[in-house]
Amino acid sequence: MSTPDSSSNANTPWYKQFWPWFLIIVPLSSMIFSLNYAKLAMTTDNDLVVDEYYKEGKVINARLDKIEKAQSLEISSSLLISGDRVALTFNSGAPQQGQALQLNFYHVTIAARDFELLLTRDAAGVYRGSHTTDIIGKWKVSLMPLDEQWKIQKTIQLPYSGSISFDPE
Repeated sequence: MSTPDSSSNANTPWYKQFWPWFLIIVPLSSMIFSLNYAKLAMTTDNDLVVDEYYKEGKVINARLDKIEKAQSLEISSSLLISGDRVALTFNSGAPQQGQALQLNFYHVTIAARDFELLLTRDAAGVYRGSHTTDIIGKWKVSLMPLDEQWKIQKTIQLPYSGSISFDPE
């Protein structure tokens, strides 16, 4: 004996029933999502991947020499970032000529947010500069003179209230 419901399903065409559409939509939607993800993977750049490992390794060795030079000069400084102003005070090893310094901010994951500041010395011996960039987050900060004889770098989390000890590591 057949129920009235099963006989009505047998008489309706396939495109008016639920299960054929369900069986079509599930694989179709997964294909659409996978094509979108494949397009996203192909069109976006990954800032964390380095293409030329050998050249990058040579640059790292040059950076280490500059950090060792800063250690031999016994450079010690304090960095204060307040709003859009940056102040750097040397505790020891200050540049004798009072030349300008370059302070680079490298965002740890987004290379497009990287920027640099030129710090100049005022009459009190404090190196000052200002920026217009939003610097909230984790940054790798490096300090060097314009002739790039030495280098100090440190990873910091901003915003930070107070003075940051900025010494060669």
